[in-house]
Amino acid sequence: MNKWDAENYDKKVGFVSEFGKELLQLLSPIPGESILDLGCGTGDLTYEIFKFGAEPIGIDCSPAMIERARKKYPEIQFFVDLAESFRLKSQVDAVFSNAALHWVKKASLAIESIYLALKEGGRFVAEFGGRGNVDMVIKAIYEVLSKYKIDAAKLNPWFYPSVEEYTLLLENQGFKVIEAYLFERPTRLRGKERGLRDWLDIFFGIFFEELSVDEKEESYKSIEEILKPALFRDGSYFADYVRIRIKAVKV
Repeated sequence: MNKWDAENYDKKVGFVSEFGKELLQLLSPIPGESILDLGCGTGDLTYEIFKFGAEPIGIDCSPAMIERARKKYPEIQFFVDLAESFRLKSQVDAVFSNAALHWVKKASLAIESIYLALKEGGRFVAEFGGRGNVDMVIKAIYEVLSKYKIDAAKLNPWFYPSVEEYTLLLENQGFKVIEAYLFERPTRLRGKERGLRDWLDIFFGIFFEELSVDEKEESYKSIEEILKPALFRDGSYFADYVRIRIKAVKV
């Protein structure tokens, strides 16, 4: 599991929540609705839902993220729990999730938890990494770490499904899928020349835990050299994001 630095997350990858604001249009919160923000991080989008007049709660597996969310937004309830196994005391009108569910390899268990959390007719709106997400970055990491006899594929913590794969999982649980599509979203990383390594520090730490400080530095340099021709332009690195967007209803 990734070890999250919540403060660094806010400072360096705030674009995660910014992109999520577009997803809120698909959610269309209504005043008085109960809405679960699953994988809420430091709570920025949970607060956006709150501003619609809805009654959100946030869940995240990271105690550090939840601690920061509670400090930022004390008027909202936040809890530490796992997507694969959480259970709510009472069902909600909607479950919302942005940039979180690709961290859950046991996707069918997360979908079961979401289904059980929803009232009949409740909606599930989510966006997360889909098939091909950060593919160039992952291939570069695999190539570089192979020099250190590290099988990076075994360390990969993500599930990047196709539309067909995820739709089938939802339908098998009992959801009716209203909308499901995959799209590319190249994303400028903050920090200019340092942007790629800052991003790697936040999201890819598990791959480099076995390396010494010097080995990690050399690995970062090699990864930058591999990716620069394709992903560096206008003074910044761009992440080769591919996202899957879902809207489904509990029937």
